[in-house]
Amino acid sequence: MKKNKTLTAWLAFLGGTLGLHRFYLRGLGDTLGWALPIPTALGLYGIQRVQQFGLDDQWSWVLIPCLGFSFAGCALTAIVYGLMTREKWNAKFNPDQPEDAAAGATSWFTIAAIVLSLLVGTTVLMASIVFSFQRYFEYQVEEGRKISQ
Repeated sequence: MKKNKTLTAWLAFLGGTLGLHRFYLRGLGDTLGWALPIPTALGLYGIQRVQQFGLDDQWSWVLIPCLGFSFAGCALTAIVYGLMTREKWNAKFNPDQPEDAAAGATSWFTIAAIVLSLLVGTTVLMASIVFSFQRYFEYQVEEGRKISQ
C-alpha cells in the first residue's frame, strides 16, 4: 500500500498525539505509536486537576506541559514529513514504488499542513513553557513571602 505524504502530515498534525501517523506508516505494532497517547492523557489529566483544584495545584504544572510538548513534537513531525522530498519519501516509505511516485508529492494541502503545524505547534509549545515557568515562579514568590514574614 502506498503511503501518502500529505495524509501523513495531516495525521501527524491532527492526530499525532494519539499516534495515528505512526500507525498509518508502520502499522498497529508500532511501540512509539502506542506510547504517544500516554503524555496526552497525562496532560489532559493536568487540565482536569486545574479545573478541580485550581491553578495552585503543583502537579498540573508538570502534567499540562506533557500535552503541549507532545502536540508540539507531533507538529514538528508533520513539518518534517511535509518538507521531505518526493524521492526521499518514496525511498523511505514506498520502497516498492518508483522514486517519482505521486504518493510522495507535495501539494497545496501538504503546504497547508506544514503552515498550520508551524503556527499552532509553536503557539502550543510556547504556551506550555510559559504556563509552567509562570506557575513555578509565582510559587517561589509565595514561598519567599512566607519565609520573610
